[in-house]
Amino acid sequence: MACRVDDRDVPRIPLQGPLLLVANHVNFLEIPLVLSHLQPRQVTGLAKAETWDSPVMGMLFNLWGAIPVRRGEADVVAIRRVLEALNAGMIVAIAPEGTRSGDGCLRRAKPGIGLLAAHTPAPILPIAFFGHERIWSNLRRLRRTDFHIRVGPLLRVRADGRWTAERRQVLADEVMYQIAALLPEKYRGAYAGSPSGEASFLEPSPVPPGVA
Repeated sequence: MACRVDDRDVPRIPLQGPLLLVANHVNFLEIPLVLSHLQPRQVTGLAKAETWDSPVMGMLFNLWGAIPVRRGEADVVAIRRVLEALNAGMIVAIAPEGTRSGDGCLRRAKPGIGLLAAHTPAPILPIAFFGHERIWSNLRRLRRTDFHIRVGPLLRVRADGRWTAERRQVLADEVMYQIAALLPEKYRGAYAGSPSGEASFLEPSPVPPGVA
């Protein structure tokens, strides 16, 4: 196999109940590796609507049960489908950055994750991936790539009230700082250092029985 998967943290992922899984997005490897490690749990996730412009990719993402989302706008249909999946007890995986980084360094989150997190009681689970940004160079050298998976604490949104665009972005940034804390410093990118400001919309969520 082309990768050595460091999956020691995977047992920390709950085996049942709805879960909003938020993660950084480096390249194509995360989807098949994460899906294989989460079986038999039902998993879906958001993918850019342009993916379905390719018949082959569209077929694959339909097979994975992905939810198409129109980037740059409030896609009400996609939001409704995410909430329906969570209500059905599924895992919904979302990349707050909205695109692949390629080099593994965090980009600024889009506010959409703040909107979703604020409107579901499902717990939020930050996950970080790193090491696999070197997959192509390693393949050329016939080397295996180390793929690391780090799992953070279960969280929930404690604030309510009117979720303005500004508050949604603050919440999205707080989610990203949770992901950044799981990464080696060189990957933290836009979320290097400490969060600024006093706002804190996240708090620990109760841990389901049987989760480490």
